[in-house]
Amino acid sequence: MISTFPQANSLNFSQIRLEIRNLHPQLVEWRRYLHQRPELGFQEEITANFITQKLTEMGIPHETGIAKTGIVATIDSPHPGPVLAIRADMDALPIHEENEVPYRSLHEGTMHACGHDGHTTIALGTASYLWQHRQDFKGTVKIIFQPAEESPGGAKPMIEAGVLNNPDVDGIIGLHLWNNLPLGTVGVRSGPLMAAVECFRLNIFGKGGHGAMPHQTIDSVVVSAQIVNALQSIVSRNVNPIDSAVVTVGELHAGTALNVIADTASMSGTVRYFNPEFEGYFGQRIEDIVQGICQGYGADYELDYWRLYPPVINHENMAALVKSVALEVVETPAGIAPTCQTMGGEDMSFFLEEVPGCYFFLGSANAEKGLAYPHHHPRFDFDETVLPLGVEMFIRCVEKFCN
Repeated sequence: MISTFPQANSLNFSQIRLEIRNLHPQLVEWRRYLHQRPELGFQEEITANFITQKLTEMGIPHETGIAKTGIVATIDSPHPGPVLAIRADMDALPIHEENEVPYRSLHEGTMHACGHDGHTTIALGTASYLWQHRQDFKGTVKIIFQPAEESPGGAKPMIEAGVLNNPDVDGIIGLHLWNNLPLGTVGVRSGPLMAAVECFRLNIFGKGGHGAMPHQTIDSVVVSAQIVNALQSIVSRNVNPIDSAVVTVGELHAGTALNVIADTASMSGTVRYFNPEFEGYFGQRIEDIVQGICQGYGADYELDYWRLYPPVINHENMAALVKSVALEVVETPAGIAPTCQTMGGEDMSFFLEEVPGCYFFLGSANAEKGLAYPHHHPRFDFDETVLPLGVEMFIRCVEKFCN
């Protein structure tokens, strides 16, 4: 049974307008439908059909099939004015859900473990309200339902397809439900919010042999161990301590038997940083280290290094707008969290490279209800009372930006 939106509890949501509070049962129903039907990047057919159906029922003009499964709804006010975009991602993760809830995933091995079902729901609720109140703001609101945020990234293909044009977007906002913050808390700051993400795969080619005769071999395991240790020196000895960066080796594979020296080894990992000036630096530094160590041991290598997402950098004026709205709406013990940076990555960054914008976190954890597992955990879930708060945040941002 879907509960009604709380009128009074330890978290005071009284600043949410009654019409949006009354949307809560509908928002929960939508979110649970989507949660049961998670889909991976560029495969969001059920999700896209659901969004299309709801937009059609509301009478909202929209385009489908953008970057495969993306959708853009356009809400024009009768009054001329600026164009604001709202972005919501739709995809899920290849994780088997362990939650024992009536709305658990029906798709084995796939799960909404990062809150994107909530993002889509909040965007739909925002579209519904704006369409009914389009006389109350000036200009145009574009609502972008984006595929494949988790991988390989749907923002860039949507931008290339022209979602920021016709009419040209003047600003963009987006939110991420965030279980690292308590329910209702807003994490917003200007400047870097989330890190750039770069990735690498490395194969080491040595010379195998018997474990008792290492002098006849080139031990790929020893070479790999030296490389893993040396990579940690990039941040500790090459990056200004005032800057933040992380080099992580997440995979390392070598060997087939305890008495055999492996001729090959492979590893892969990620690089994270906030400062855009580091673009291009880490790939070259990793190559230098790998080349030097392999040369010293007589091994060969193949290195594949690529940039996934740039850092998420919020525009000062747009962050100020979101913060001003949060100060009006949020009435929780923690309030607003300006120190909310994370080394996690997000392809919202591509939108923010094109137009001024702000991406912010909306706290969704409630430990008292057991809803505090981290993102990408098989038991991730969030407190659904946050859904109307997300709609209210978006609506007030529209009203401030477009009036």
